[in-house]
Amino acid sequence: MNTLTPREIVSELDKYIVGQNQAKRMVAIALRNRWRRRQLDPELAEEIAPKNILMIGPTGVGKTEIARRLAKLAGSPFLKVEATKFTEVGYVGRDVESIVRDLMEIGVNLVRQEEEATVRVRAEATAEERLLDVLLPTKPLESAGVDYIGPESRAADSTREKLRQLWREGKLDDRLVEVEVQSSGGVQAMTIPGMEGMEMQMQDMLSKVFPKKKKTKKVRVRNAYEILIQSECERLIDMDKVHEIARERVQESGIVFLDEIDKICGGGGSSGKADVSREGVQRDLLPIVEGSTVNTKYGMVRTDHILFIAAGAFHMSKPSDLVPELQGRFPLRVELSALTRDDFYRILTEPKNALTVQYKALLGTESVDIVYTDEALNEIARFAQKINEETENIGARRLYTIMEKIVADLSFEAPDMDGATVTIDRDYVAHALQDVQENRDLTRYIL
Repeated sequence: MNTLTPREIVSELDKYIVGQNQAKRMVAIALRNRWRRRQLDPELAEEIAPKNILMIGPTGVGKTEIARRLAKLAGSPFLKVEATKFTEVGYVGRDVESIVRDLMEIGVNLVRQEEEATVRVRAEATAEERLLDVLLPTKPLESAGVDYIGPESRAADSTREKLRQLWREGKLDDRLVEVEVQSSGGVQAMTIPGMEGMEMQMQDMLSKVFPKKKKTKKVRVRNAYEILIQSECERLIDMDKVHEIARERVQESGIVFLDEIDKICGGGGSSGKADVSREGVQRDLLPIVEGSTVNTKYGMVRTDHILFIAAGAFHMSKPSDLVPELQGRFPLRVELSALTRDDFYRILTEPKNALTVQYKALLGTESVDIVYTDEALNEIARFAQKINEETENIGARRLYTIMEKIVADLSFEAPDMDGATVTIDRDYVAHALQDVQENRDLTRYIL
C-alpha cells in the first residue's frame, strides 16, 4: 500500500496538473485514509467506509487526470466509466455490475504484470536455453530423455556456446526459426447484451472444456525469444495466487471514476420518460456504490471499500437533482475552477508532459529543434482563453487544437529540414492563427 503523505501526494500531482489545489488535497486525504485504515484493528477497519468524492466543474479542467494520476501513484486498479453507458432503457444498456467485473480484469492484469516482472529474469534464462535448443536440435537419444555420451558430446557443447555468443551479440536476430504458439482461435460464447457476467463464465467454462490448441509458426529469432519468454512467464506464474491478490487489491484499494454523472440527473427541462430512465440508472448504481457483492469469473468481489470518484459539469442540472440516497454516498464535494490565462501559460510550461515538451520531442526525432519564446507561450495562453470565452469552454483541451494548428506546417516540412532550429515567437503564433482570428465562423469550426 502506498505510504505517501498527503503533502507528498499533492506534490506528485502538481507535476502533471496545474491548479485545482482543493481537489488535489481532497483526493490526497482519501488516499492517505486508506493507508490509515490498514493500520487499524481488522474489526474496526471493516466498519470504516471510504468517503466518496463528487467533483464539479467544466470539461477540460483536470477531473479525470487527477483521478488517473492518483490511481497510478497508489498502484491501484483504476477504471474510468461514463455514467451515460447505462442510460439506455431495456436490454440494450450495460449492466452496472460490469463496472466491478471490468475493474477486476484490470486488477488481474496489474498483478500479473507485477508477477511477470519478478519472474522475468528466470524466464529469460530458460527462454535462451529453449531458443538454443531450436537453433541446435539435439540428437534423437537426447530428445528422448536418454543421456548421450560419446566423442561428439564436447563438440556439441562448444557449438552451443558459440551460438549463444552469436545470439547475445545480435548476429542471429534475423534468422528464421520455428516455435510453438497458442492458436488464437477458440470456442466463443454468444454475446447477450446486459448479460456480460454469464457470458464471461460461459467463455471460461468453454476454454477449460476446449483447451487452446498450439501451432507451429515461423518467426525471426528476436521475436521467437519474446514468445518463449511469455511462455515461460505463464508457466512460472501461479494464476490462482494472482487472482487472489487481485481480488484483495480491488476490494481494498480499487478506484472507480464515474464520469458524466450529471447526465443521469433529472432536471434540465427534459421529458418525464427520460427522467424516469435516468433515475433508474441511479438506483442501479446505488447498491454498487454503497457496498454489495458482485459475482465475477474470479470469484465474489465486495464493493464496500472501493473508492468512487464521480464527476460532472452540472451545467443543466445540480448535484441536488441526484436521488437522495446516491447524494448521501458522495459526502465529499469539491468544485474545480475554470482555467484562466495564467493557468493556460502554466499548463504549457510546468507539467512534465506539457504539450510544448511533447512537440519538441516529436520533432526532435527529425533532427529539428524547436525553441519557444515566452511571448509566444503568453500569446497562445491568451488566445486559448479568448476562444473558450467566445465559443464553448472546453478547458485545457483547447490547447491541443491551437498547438496543432501552430506546428502543422512545421510537422509537414520537418523531414526536409534536417538539423534546423525553429524559433516559435509571437509573430510565428500570430501568423499561424491569422486566418482563424479574422474569421469568427472559421474559429468555431477549426478551434
